[in-house]
Order: sequence, then C-alpha cells, then structure tokens
Amino acid sequence: MLIASKTNELITEFVVSGGKPEDWRPTYSIAPTTNVPIIRERLADDDVQRELTLARWDWPKPASRSGGGPIINARIEKLPTGFWVGAFSNSRCIVPMAPGYFEWTGPKGSKQPHLIAGDGILAAAGLTWTTDIAGDRQRVFVVITREARDASGEIHDRMPVLCYDDLRDDWLNPTSLTIQNDSAASKRNRLELLDELDASSSAIAETMRTHLIDPRMNNARTVDRHDPTLLEPIDQPS
Repeated sequence: MLIASKTNELITEFVVSGGKPEDWRPTYSIAPTTNVPIIRERLADDDVQRELTLARWDWPKPASRSGGGPIINARIEKLPTGFWVGAFSNSRCIVPMAPGYFEWTGPKGSKQPHLIAGDGILAAAGLTWTTDIAGDRQRVFVVITREARDASGEIHDRMPVLCYDDLRDDWLNPTSLTIQNDSAASKRNRLELLDELDASSSAIAETMRTHLIDPRMNNARTVDRHDPTLLEPIDQPS
C-alpha cells in the first residue's frame, strides 16, 4: 500500500476535520503494523463528524488464531456474518491509496513488484476498531478485499474493494446497520450496502492500470519509504 498525498490533500479530498501536517508525509511503501491515515465518521453530541486520523494497519487476532502474521485484510464475502459482522455493521472507514497499491510476482527472493494504480486518490473500503496493544489503547484497521477484477487480475487473485465518491457517505455513516430485535432488517441493511460496494468497486476496477516498479520495494522496512522514484516504471525483465 502507498499514500503519496500530504495531509492537507487528504483533508480536501475527503472533506474531513482533524489531521495535522506534521502527522503524515507522502509514503511510497507502507508495511503492516504501520500507522497511516484513515477517514472515519463518528457521532459527537448527535452530530456526525468526519475526521482524518492515524490508525495501525493491524487487527486483534481471534482466540482461534494465535500464530502467523498480523491480520491486515478482511474478505468482503465474510463481512455479513461471523468475526467481522460487528465492525462491518458499526465501524467502517476509508483507507486512502494514492495512486494505488502493490502486488508481486515471481519466486521468493526475487519477486517483482507491480504498481496497480487509478486516477487520483483511491478510496479503499476498510473496517476500524480500537483495541489494546502492548498496554496502549490504539485504533486499528483492515482493508477489505475481493476477487480481482482489475489490472491486477493477472498478478494476484485479490484486490482492495474501492468506493466511488457517491458511496462514501453511505459507507462512512456511523449509524449501525444492526436493527435491535430485527435480524431480518439487519441482514437486509448489510446486504444492500454490500451490493452498492460491489457495484462501485467493479466499476472502478475497470479503470485500473499496472506497471513494473523498482525491486527495492520488496523490503518495506529498509527502503527509503519517502522516495518517489520507487514508483517510476521500469522495463519488463528479459
């Protein structure tokens, strides 16, 4: 993932409050567990406030999953029930991606990174929550994924779920999708929003494009994450 936008650009794009320029600078390689900007809405004194805030790309693991790496994605097909239903019903967010995201091909040790990009700042659908990490209360998030229907389809079988501008208000709405004592209405609310999300993401996917980028991107923890040359196209390896 990358966010090659300044804080004030994100505030303008998503019409949010909050966010300080010193909190964020354009970053071209973002590793899991990094704090990055997300957009969320919350109710404050009966008013809806949309804000830009930093959150950790991570999610607390269920008791049944003690090992492995951090949880960073949620499959769209698993949102209406089970583990994700609470966050999906009550705490959705947008994860800005500018101009897109990465996927890799090739064997371990010599993987080739690809940039899959769109036009301007993309709005990836996400879920957010607060949790205790090492004794501190922190906001976390995951990116929602679906089967690939974009230029990445030949590279990876999954892609982020993306929101058109006209879906952002519905997606960020902090009003719960769960209707107390009415499971049928709750289910209907969830499925209707997922249908909107599916249509939006499919349409955006058709506009995406891809190109090869510098293999330096393979190590997000040692590369200069603020170097814009990381995104420059390179020739197809012979």
